[in-house]
Amino acid sequence: MKPHSLTNSVILLFAVACGLAVGNVYYAQPLLDAMAEAFAMSPATIGIVITLTQVGYGVGLVLLVPLGDLLNRRRLIVAQTLLSAAALLMIALAPSSLWLLIGMTLTGLLAVVTQVLVAYAATLAIPAQRGRVVGVVTSGIVVGILLARTVAGAMADLAGWRAIYLLSAGLTLLMALLLFRVLPKDENPQPTTTYSALIISVFSLFREEPVLRQRAMLALLTFASAMVLWTPMVLPLAAPPLSLSHSEIGLFGLAGAAGALAAARAGHLADRGLGQWVSGLSLLLMLGSWLPIALTQSSLWALLLGVVTLDLGLQAVHVTSQSMIYSVRPEAQSRLTAGYMLFYSIGSALGSIGSTAMYAWAGWIGVCWLGAGINALALAYWYLTLRSGASSQCAAQAG
Repeated sequence: MKPHSLTNSVILLFAVACGLAVGNVYYAQPLLDAMAEAFAMSPATIGIVITLTQVGYGVGLVLLVPLGDLLNRRRLIVAQTLLSAAALLMIALAPSSLWLLIGMTLTGLLAVVTQVLVAYAATLAIPAQRGRVVGVVTSGIVVGILLARTVAGAMADLAGWRAIYLLSAGLTLLMALLLFRVLPKDENPQPTTTYSALIISVFSLFREEPVLRQRAMLALLTFASAMVLWTPMVLPLAAPPLSLSHSEIGLFGLAGAAGALAAARAGHLADRGLGQWVSGLSLLLMLGSWLPIALTQSSLWALLLGVVTLDLGLQAVHVTSQSMIYSVRPEAQSRLTAGYMLFYSIGSALGSIGSTAMYAWAGWIGVCWLGAGINALALAYWYLTLRSGASSQCAAQAG
């Protein structure tokens, strides 16, 4: 079907659906102790819950997201959402650790419906509206990630760790019904191709589209930098002299959400052909945020400022990148999303691994130097792509 102007209520529905789906991946993080106790698993073993969820998500990016370019997206989105509700119910009612791990893996696999939703929203929007739509919908994803831990912890205190999964299963089922009613029934005919050719074409797009290569590399670097902050942050905050509780530490997720929401306007600027300059300014913001973050142990207000600034810059670059790559090949938006988000996953994994190793070796200041170094590399890379002209040309086309 042809792009048309989306109403604010439909855009909001896309954003809420994305936030709900991606939140399912992150509920477990503050609940690991309770899960370990329920299933008599050791603290070392329970970590596999997070690992399998992320593995499922990575597999879904490669195997499920490209299906958005092959199948009817309304049916695909509704089917994935219904299956997600079933997987969440499996976790909530799990009688043993085996069922818990199967449910977690399936939840991660099916959570990639968020990326199908973002690509579909970009397809439905008119070109002049596309950046704003992507910005709002992507903000739903980031807010879902940042608030999931806080909500899960609060629900666990009220009614036990299974409660959040029962609640989310019900909400996910309701969301499937809403999406079934709201999403357009008519779509453009999908290209005739095989599934294997479709998966191979994801990697072919990197060879064919310079803007995808460049923006994927920026995603790898910026999300690596963000994970350098978020992964080890609990360590200095929980240790003396700060000695914050886990509930208090979780509140910094709210500050990150505020920064992410503020970045929704970045998509509007990308619509006006300013995507490259929004990226550069946002990367400068991220680099500058590491100075107040380095003062964490002497001032929590400084950390708060750094968290808001870093998440604002991160989300602005992310929204701008998605807006730019979606303007390149409208018929391949799901595959473009899969390729781009694969680099996001790689960056997140590398940042998490590198930051904990750095903290053990050089403490919080070492972590800050690592994060700032990655951001400086991202800024230098952006400048090189700007000079190459390839991305500038694509930004002009997007505008």
